[in-house]
Amino acid sequence: MRLLFRAVEEDEPGPKWARLFAEYWPAYRRWWGREGVAARPTWREGRNAIRRHMPEILDLHEALSDIAGGGDAAARFLSFLRPPAYLAGCSQAVWPGETPLLVRNYDYNPHAFDAVLLKTRWRRGVIAMTDGLFGVIDGMNDAGLAVSLTFGGRREIGEGFGVPLILRYVLETCENAAEAAAALKRIPCHMSYNVTALDAARRFVTVWLAPDREALVTHAPVATNHQERVEWAHHARFTATVERERFLLQRLTLHPETEERFIGAFLRPPLYSTAFAAGFGTLYTAAWRPAEGAMALCWPGADWAQSFAAFEEGARQILTPEAIPAPF
Repeated sequence: MRLLFRAVEEDEPGPKWARLFAEYWPAYRRWWGREGVAARPTWREGRNAIRRHMPEILDLHEALSDIAGGGDAAARFLSFLRPPAYLAGCSQAVWPGETPLLVRNYDYNPHAFDAVLLKTRWRRGVIAMTDGLFGVIDGMNDAGLAVSLTFGGRREIGEGFGVPLILRYVLETCENAAEAAAALKRIPCHMSYNVTALDAARRFVTVWLAPDREALVTHAPVATNHQERVEWAHHARFTATVERERFLLQRLTLHPETEERFIGAFLRPPLYSTAFAAGFGTLYTAAWRPAEGAMALCWPGADWAQSFAAFEEGARQILTPEAIPAPF
């Protein structure tokens, strides 16, 4: 399988973002409306919810909605309010060395994935892997704050926002892990997710979000696909969430190692997954260095370094491991 990753830089919402949205919107509209458009919140509900919980980015929602064509459905989609359910795998961990480093694997359906690394200055400088081209699945800002998410392993669905918009809000408005934790506790999330935030002073939190109970701020350096305990046994077995968590905790406590070796562990089993057909293959590994304003996307045998100081627009085509021809 071939995956095309793109890096795009555009300070303000403009033609580059508009072209991306026009390309992705037909597929996103089918996904967003798969239960019927009437099942999704109205434009007014979405706008009011953003104004209540994340007023600092209301102008961004309005600007992007206009650039997307000003249509009702696109504006409702971009509010991320009560979207359809979506599940991911994912592993993430804070490196135990002195340098702030957050490493994550994004395990998801390759056919429902932006594959866009977007550098913007909407409210402040942000580099992030996008979801829905407005939301964020992992990223960092120019204040030295990095964030990343994993699915929390619970089936409950509630009235909040899709977590990628919440991560966008955190990067646009917060400067450190404490501010990120406060925002994550306050904003309602429609499903259960684990969000790790790491700042330039190497302070970090992992916040367990849920739609039906209060968010819990922890100092866990590792997050896979459950929270305090496994609550969805089938999903836990299928994604090996407990085994991946144990593997990472062992590396953090029993095997001191260099940054390179730590990142390399994410490119091999049990962290690296090839379950692409089931929707849980590892699409990329990201290494975020918020104190340096630098990051890299990594795959077995390839990587793509980027930073605020030197951001390279372009594209990379990646062959997933199962698609790499045998050497004989």
